[in-house]
Amino acid sequence: MNLKELLNYAKIYLSKNKIEDAGIISKLLIEYIFNIEKEKIILFYEKELDENSIKRYKTLLEKIVLGVPVQYIINKQEFMNLNFYVDENVLIPQPDTEILVEEIINQYNGKKCKILDLCTGSGAIAIALAKYIEYAEIVASDISVKALQIAKLNAEKNLVHRKIKFIESDMFTKINDNNFDIIVSNPPYIKTEVIKRLDTQVQQEPSIALDGGQDGLKFYKIIVNNSYKYLSNDGKIFLEIGYDQKEDVINLLNKSNYYKDIYSKKDLGKNDRIIVASIRR
Repeated sequence: MNLKELLNYAKIYLSKNKIEDAGIISKLLIEYIFNIEKEKIILFYEKELDENSIKRYKTLLEKIVLGVPVQYIINKQEFMNLNFYVDENVLIPQPDTEILVEEIINQYNGKKCKILDLCTGSGAIAIALAKYIEYAEIVASDISVKALQIAKLNAEKNLVHRKIKFIESDMFTKINDNNFDIIVSNPPYIKTEVIKRLDTQVQQEPSIALDGGQDGLKFYKIIVNNSYKYLSNDGKIFLEIGYDQKEDVINLLNKSNYYKDIYSKKDLGKNDRIIVASIRR
């Protein structure tokens, strides 16, 4: 079997099993197994493949059909034009989160700023900010030791480890600084009862990074009720939200009386995706 034949087999197999993006996934697995860049696969269409590699490739296709995200198989995800290692201990960084990072970069690029990234997971937000904001000084925290190990690895891979301090902390419990210009977070925000109804692939991601409590607002409440203690006089919070959480989170901010100039922005799918608020002093 040559490469073109295997690729066609994969596309048909995945499509029959109702797997979205069958063509993309097929090529990602080709790149992973055969070490051929997906952009150059067409140049190797006639390459004859050994049986062991074909068998391994088909085994991975079966895992995809069973619901394992391709990113966990190839241990890679791109975010903000940077490459990240990911496995089942961290959420897979998504393009929608780039809206959050871009909003901070647009406001603070070229400025000296101190940033706290809560629930850092793979470190995607903290690392992207460290990469694109020259004078950023960042503290990134997570309750998961395994997630922090991955975040540290990603910081080293992207050459920003000297700009980020990683802390094992349950939200604010071990955060000792109190003069951050920015607190940013993509916290767990899915309602507990909804998680069991999510796509099989999403359910493969760590529940600790998905579960936002009964109302999905558990961690927003913690952030809203505590951020003002840790922000500088001109500080801001930047939050990713679920598509249906805009009003709930804005209500939390308004009721606290600690924040002003609250606004939201949509993602590329036209869903409400981030909320920004300035500290009221």
